[in-house]
Amino acid sequence: MNDEVPEVPPRGAGRGGRSQAAAGATIGDVAAAAHVSRATVSRVMNGRKVDPVLAERVRKVAQELDYRPSALARSLSLGRTQAVGVVVPDLTNPMFQEVLRGVASGADAAGYGVVVAETAERPERETRAVRNTRSRVDALIMVAPRMTDEELAAAVATTGPVVLVNRTLPESSVPAVSVDYAEAMYQAIEHLMSLGHRSVVYLAGPQASTSNAERLAGFETAQASFGGVSFISLPCGATIADGYEAAEAVVATRATAVVAYNDLVAFGLLGRLRELDVPVPGQISVVGFDDIDLARFATPPLTTVAVPRSALGERAWSMLHEQIATSHATHGAAADTTSALALPESSTELLRTHLVLRSSTGPSPETPEEDDGRHPAEPGTTGWRSDVVGTVLTADRQRLARYVTGEPVPAEYSPRPYLHPVRALSGTRLTSAHPADRRHHHGLSLALPDVDGTTFWGGPTWVPGEGLTMLANHGRQVSRGDGGARGGGSEDAAHADRGEHPGVLRDTVDWEAPDGSRLLTEQRVVDSALLPGGAGWALRWTSDLVAERALTVAGPVRARPNAAGYGGLYWRFAPVEESVVASADGEGATACLGSRSPWLSLALRSAGSWTTVVLVQDGDDRWFVRTEPYVAAGPAVAWDGPLGLGAGQTLRVAMTALVLDGLHTPAAVAERWVPLAAEVFAVDGSADRS
Repeated sequence: MNDEVPEVPPRGAGRGGRSQAAAGATIGDVAAAAHVSRATVSRVMNGRKVDPVLAERVRKVAQELDYRPSALARSLSLGRTQAVGVVVPDLTNPMFQEVLRGVASGADAAGYGVVVAETAERPERETRAVRNTRSRVDALIMVAPRMTDEELAAAVATTGPVVLVNRTLPESSVPAVSVDYAEAMYQAIEHLMSLGHRSVVYLAGPQASTSNAERLAGFETAQASFGGVSFISLPCGATIADGYEAAEAVVATRATAVVAYNDLVAFGLLGRLRELDVPVPGQISVVGFDDIDLARFATPPLTTVAVPRSALGERAWSMLHEQIATSHATHGAAADTTSALALPESSTELLRTHLVLRSSTGPSPETPEEDDGRHPAEPGTTGWRSDVVGTVLTADRQRLARYVTGEPVPAEYSPRPYLHPVRALSGTRLTSAHPADRRHHHGLSLALPDVDGTTFWGGPTWVPGEGLTMLANHGRQVSRGDGGARGGGSEDAAHADRGEHPGVLRDTVDWEAPDGSRLLTEQRVVDSALLPGGAGWALRWTSDLVAERALTVAGPVRARPNAAGYGGLYWRFAPVEESVVASADGEGATACLGSRSPWLSLALRSAGSWTTVVLVQDGDDRWFVRTEPYVAAGPAVAWDGPLGLGAGQTLRVAMTALVLDGLHTPAAVAERWVPLAAEVFAVDGSADRS
């Protein structure tokens, strides 16, 4: 390249001095006007490396001549089309329309076009649609593909760059963006439970839909969490017609609430229920999914789970654009962009949903309307209020925790009162109850593995020479409900008499052996408070257990070699994407397990957002903690050996928990939050709000 840059004649003075702007300038016109070769113009227009002075001159001339490169020629020159493909199962579904809009918005801003292919909810069409569309574009977004994992793996192997929406591919690096449909379903069911519904139907979506499978998983989790409730899943589909046709089957179940696969199904259901003269929500409540624009105009306006539809498309485009740029930067214009192996390792991103409450849900017709004497908490404070499922802790109308008596829990899982779900102020659920891997884990509860041979932990017992064996040694914790666990018209007065605020819950719990004899009597206090500045909220659990006779409290270490010393206040956390655990003795589960640190912090990432839970114990018990295959933690009261209690002697178990939105470092926890835990609650366990 010459260092000397030739002068440029007056603009528009190309061949014969005539202006080319109105005549449709060609690459040759630009080259002549800029005094450069056609190849140089091509390199500038395609963003390749050119002397900056020359590049600027070419761009100015091209602008003056209104030069527009040929898309076909550019495609042939670059080996790419500046277009991306989007394959969707149903273009008539507003959910997918909004996803497509999000993709198109991002693509247009980056100078890309969008080619759309529809498969009409027919999985057998998807492979051909993917292949044909990919041959015309640079990269592909597959929205909710219905094909099997094996078929999807084969398709993406020769399709990349590719991004999946509302679908993941196990053991694959293919990037994906979705929402936590299982958690969304759980929130919908929890809302219906709070209204007193004890029989719920789910109108299932297409069998090949992964998001339908996730909804079903959330439905099953709720079924395990809310005992004594009837859950029925009915096959349906994804269209208005499917919902319309399912109405008679729904009515035949005599259920009082329905969750539809999506809003379209809910629309069809509402229409047919209206024809059948079934009042909504008077006789049956209806919840949809997606919160499409028409949901608020339904009759009645539809309560639904709002899915960030456009954001799914926008994020999918962003992820795809990053893959395209990486591929071009790594391999150049001649790179083979048909191989998914060119993509860096990626993972699934989960976006948040939220429940939008409208008029299609209401109290169960089977629930008598009565005033339990308790009233919502004042703004800026916490308060407990009873409903048919249990007692709910709220703050500014937001549910933070639910206290459940545990009566319907099967005997082999050691029934006991527990807190579930516990939520952060952000709405993130932080507990699991009766999960498939450990049915005897009940949210946040007080569980002891061995009280004079009776297990109040649940599940199998370690028997030397036999291993874990299910024995008939399961005890039961029975809530008397005499201090707020079940509500009661005198509760507000009782709080006033004790000088307490409505955020304190008291319960007397009888610990009964399998033969019904009482081993322990517990006075339980669960206090709560909001933290300054909206950082989160605090919970304090205090249990005073009085022995009815001389007895021994033991952990599993005594019976099982090398067993961790669990047993005490035990928090089984909800599934998370990532966890970071720390204590005063170091970071990581290995450093924290068995530590006598005064505090333990667990930073948990779920749906892309962080919550930090700080546990502060009163004593110096050893911490039980695990992060794989699930997250659980709590101070173990009998780790080092059995504890003997004489008749009438009291064992106190107490812990304060700070539930903080965001990611907080161990240093910040130690310096700021642990001291605050001591300030929020007084020594006797009542909140200090002076």
